[in-house]
Amino acid sequence: MVLNNGSESSRPRCITILGSTGSIGCNTLDLIQRDPEAYQVEALTANSRVDVLAKQAIETNAKFAVVADESKFFDLKQALSGTSTEVGAGPSAVIEAAARSADWVMAGIVGAAGLHPTLTAVRRGVNVALANKECLVCAGDLMLAEVEKSGATLLPVDSEHNAIFQVFEFDQRPAIEKIILTASGGPFWNTSLRDMQKATPAEAVAHPNWDMGAKISVDSATMMNKGLELIEAHYLFLMPEDKIDVLVHVQSIIHSLVAYVDGSVLAQLGSPDMRTPIAYALGWPNRIQAPSPRLNLASIGNLSFESPDAERFPAIELARQALRDGGAAPTALNAANEIAVAAFLDKKIGFLDIAKTVEATVAKYSRTKILALDDVVAIDKEARIRAKECLTLCPIAI
Repeated sequence: MVLNNGSESSRPRCITILGSTGSIGCNTLDLIQRDPEAYQVEALTANSRVDVLAKQAIETNAKFAVVADESKFFDLKQALSGTSTEVGAGPSAVIEAAARSADWVMAGIVGAAGLHPTLTAVRRGVNVALANKECLVCAGDLMLAEVEKSGATLLPVDSEHNAIFQVFEFDQRPAIEKIILTASGGPFWNTSLRDMQKATPAEAVAHPNWDMGAKISVDSATMMNKGLELIEAHYLFLMPEDKIDVLVHVQSIIHSLVAYVDGSVLAQLGSPDMRTPIAYALGWPNRIQAPSPRLNLASIGNLSFESPDAERFPAIELARQALRDGGAAPTALNAANEIAVAAFLDKKIGFLDIAKTVEATVAKYSRTKILALDDVVAIDKEARIRAKECLTLCPIAI
């Protein structure tokens, strides 16, 4: 039985949020705190933002709070002194948080760092709200095998996958012609290649529609986020690469679509507010109240659509090729992208050098196989080293 905010049980729903101080975590807590009697917070984790984490733990009376940065342990312990909240620090403590009893786990840790904690939650056989696309990108086959073994349910939180989840008729899979991921196009959709090369981190992070962290915002600007989402969609919905399209929709009102063999195309619409998909995952299989701005199509007037420009945004094709190659290629793609984005944010390379670094790195892994989680960890580590070597070939950004 799935508990729905206490509607099917007298006890509050027990929640763990992995990555509670990030955008996804904060939005999840916003929803929970609007109906505090319906939820009990088991655990909260953060990378290093002790002040925010401690405040969240106090406000929600969380049983366990963890900071991944071990050097911050005493800061967190002091901040929560006098409360009943247990305190932990380091990667092992984050995994402990994921293993604790909870009915529903938000997997909101950004990047490959979220793989092990998310896998730990999946192995408990609970509902896992998946906001970390890298888990399926890096270890899709392994993750799905664990889901099957444990009986866990993956509830996609990315707005695009959540939209597909809402209109994907799983019992009519043969009738599905394709799925269509929409993309905002990011801040550089109408920018020339010459100007994109000169783009600054501040410009790349300034997303026109969504409020996201720096790394995810840069991924949106390069459209690598759409490439990663394409790989994730392949695993979530078991659709082949050639049946997953990408369509640029700058208004971010239609979040994705599913096309059927009879010519019907079903779409999920909503204002660009992450509390909508989070609320859908939090309430599933029922719907719960969310404060997202209500959609007024008459005031919006027009919705526009375009195909992605492959020359200016090569990241999508890099992801498609990695998915076609299989094996370690998607893992290397993600690792190289994380290194390249970090280098760009540190002003060590130019914006267009992100995709160049990823391409040069992934080319070395087209035939490498992945058989176990240890292989994922090893490939991820090695690909990061090789990506850093590739960075030396890029001109220093000014």
